Amino acid sequence: MAKPAITATFGVVRQALATSLFQRSSDTEGKRAVLSYPIKKLVPDAKGKVRYRFVVDAGPDPITGKRKQVTRTFGTLREAKAEYASIVHRRYEAERAPLSQVTVDEWLDQWLSMKAEDLEESTAYSYTMTLARVRGRLGRIRLQDLTEDHVEAWMRWALQEGRVRRGKTGTGLGATSVEMSLTRLKEALDRAVTRGLVEVNVAREVTVPRRARKAERRAREAVPPWSVTEVRAFVRAIAGDRLQAPFLLALMGLRPAEICGMRWADVDLDEATVSITNTRTVMGNDIVVEKDAKSLAGERQLPLPAPVAAALTAFRADQAAEKTAAGQGYEDSGYVLVDARGRALNGRQLRERAYKVMDRSGLRRVRLYDARASCLTYLANHGVPDHLLARWAGHADIRTTKRWYVKPDVEDLRPAADTWGGLAGGSAPVHEENVRCGSVNG
Repeated sequence: MAKPAITATFGVVRQALATSLFQRSSDTEGKRAVLSYPIKKLVPDAKGKVRYRFVVDAGPDPITGKRKQVTRTFGTLREAKAEYASIVHRRYEAERAPLSQVTVDEWLDQWLSMKAEDLEESTAYSYTMTLARVRGRLGRIRLQDLTEDHVEAWMRWALQEGRVRRGKTGTGLGATSVEMSLTRLKEALDRAVTRGLVEVNVAREVTVPRRARKAERRAREAVPPWSVTEVRAFVRAIAGDRLQAPFLLALMGLRPAEICGMRWADVDLDEATVSITNTRTVMGNDIVVEKDAKSLAGERQLPLPAPVAAALTAFRADQAAEKTAAGQGYEDSGYVLVDARGRALNGRQLRERAYKVMDRSGLRRVRLYDARASCLTYLANHGVPDHLLARWAGHADIRTTKRWYVKPDVEDLRPAADTWGGLAGGSAPVHEENVRCGSVNG
């Protein structure tokens, strides 16, 4: 019964879009239909980049009832046009579709549109991909008809055969992936309750079985970051490599996105410093997103160790020679991490190149991001104060640094074993004569 109503609704939407987005215009050859978008071309920013911005009515706020205006900014006119059409489409869909006919798919579209206003672009993309796992089996169900049994059945299916490749199901998804999808679905249904579309959140009590979570933890192989010996072996392996300087920046603890976003304007070779202000990340292995540093604490200036400064100096000279050789074909992007024709490289390309070096050198393969843990663990073990360690890492709170990135291995614990030897029977220093386990006298 719902399908004819939905089809009719889309007909209204198409007509509304046609009315709002198209106007008549004329040129020397006669009249023609021209697409009109209220998109403003901005003046180049400090980086010399041209952007496009629009402001559009996104419908009433679900809580206050007041009309909302959404501002969006994009790097290309094409992206801006696509998003403008999408917002207008969703607005008409929300205003004209009868609430009783809204499907799970339609509601997730609306909810993601609302959430996108408060999320980084990469996070919004993650939400979209996470919910895509749910849509295939639950998307066509009317929101008001969705039951806990539906969600429970989806969860069990996802754990058993939810990994889809080329349209075909296969092995089950990991418990963590299923849990992430459930979390996003619960958030979306909570908002549906707030707006009065449904009375209860039917997914609220659905959880991944503890047995599945424990099985995943047992099956997941924890890959520890490189030891000091392995780091030094990697340093020897990259000597003379074209990307030696970017690899050394990774060993300094910089995030791959920070290395990819670094520009030569951020590097002061005379003062041997680098400023971390810009990042470039990849969504879905092909969409590059450029933005400011991850947080205010992430914007920082670091001194360059002598080997890194020397490698960057050599890399800049190499790029100057490559630019001369390429002539007009060179793309002078201004980024540090570029190929031989000046084109900016992304994190996936940097990671793949690092893996080739590891494989060629017989080194244990680890994520390039884990070089960050090797760096921060080494600095912590060698007495760098907490406030400086957090600053180096780009964290506002040292607890974040120590919880996630300081990972001592068994060799790091050797000094503790030597110290324990004094407790077991060695000669204790004079100042320890009044110290007991668990308390201090005096």
